[in-house]
Amino acid sequence: MLIKSNKFKVAGLFAGFILLLFLMCGSLIYGYTDTNWGMVYKAFTQFNGSNEHLIIQNVRLPRALIAAVVGASLAIAGAIMQALTKNPLASPSVFGINAGAGFFIVVAVSLFYVDSLQAYTWIAFAGAALTAFLVYFIGSFGREGLTPMKLTLAGAAMAALFSSLTQGLLVVNESAFDQVLFWLAGSIQGRKMESLTTVLPYVGTAIILSMFLTKKINVLTMGEDVAKGLGQRTGTVKLLAAIIVIVLGGGSVAVAGPIAFIGIVIPHFSRFLVGNDYRWILPYCLVLGGSLLVLADILARYIIMPEEVPVGVMTAFIGTPFFVYIARRGFGQK
Repeated sequence: MLIKSNKFKVAGLFAGFILLLFLMCGSLIYGYTDTNWGMVYKAFTQFNGSNEHLIIQNVRLPRALIAAVVGASLAIAGAIMQALTKNPLASPSVFGINAGAGFFIVVAVSLFYVDSLQAYTWIAFAGAALTAFLVYFIGSFGREGLTPMKLTLAGAAMAALFSSLTQGLLVVNESAFDQVLFWLAGSIQGRKMESLTTVLPYVGTAIILSMFLTKKINVLTMGEDVAKGLGQRTGTVKLLAAIIVIVLGGGSVAVAGPIAFIGIVIPHFSRFLVGNDYRWILPYCLVLGGSLLVLADILARYIIMPEEVPVGVMTAFIGTPFFVYIARRGFGQK
């Protein structure tokens, strides 16, 4: 289903944007409290302070916006990681970046009693950066140097290590366990608009920068020797790309916890639609990643209603079969 014409790619991107807006509107309507399109319209034009209007404005609107931003961020981060590492399984979750950021926040909550959203953001960035460095360092050991397989194993090891440390801390600190349990499963339930506005300047800047970096990523995917031959400063490009991934991954964890598989599924689906041109892959990741997480959040409200399933569980349910398929297909980047 490869779209070859630029006109059709633009049309597909526009359709994806409309889909995202439609799903966000659906997120405002569907849930345990019965609302409809008319109530949503009046909540923003004729607000009357009713329970339904309060839920739409203060609960569902932040959830829809957070899901769209986090989904887009994770998908773009995954696409950039797959391009740089030439590893089809690369994503913030597989490489342990989500787990590292989450561990740092749990340490801050359980040992230092941090409760500031701004502090969570910077702590998540620090955890993501340290994890990325460790994965790269460990994956570079040996005669063969850095390989996709070694990166994947190093990422899996870091994810397991930080997950185990996180569980150990929570076992000995019950108050912290109650505070972060739902968040660790990956959830946007109960998040306020403040959670988004705290990280949006960083995440938004990273998304914009990633779009300006697409041509350089295209050149880099042709091989480092070719890129250098064309005059590209590959070290600078990789550093900027790494910073973007850290900001997008860390910011997402700070808001919604460690949500998995968005960064694997969406880049592959975008590549399936538009080919290997990252000038199109990243914009498609933006709209499709946001759409998938908003859809997963809507579905999570109905699985065990009146309770909710953490959205991270829904994305794992969707992404696990795809992960197995990619792993079985091998490490050759298509």
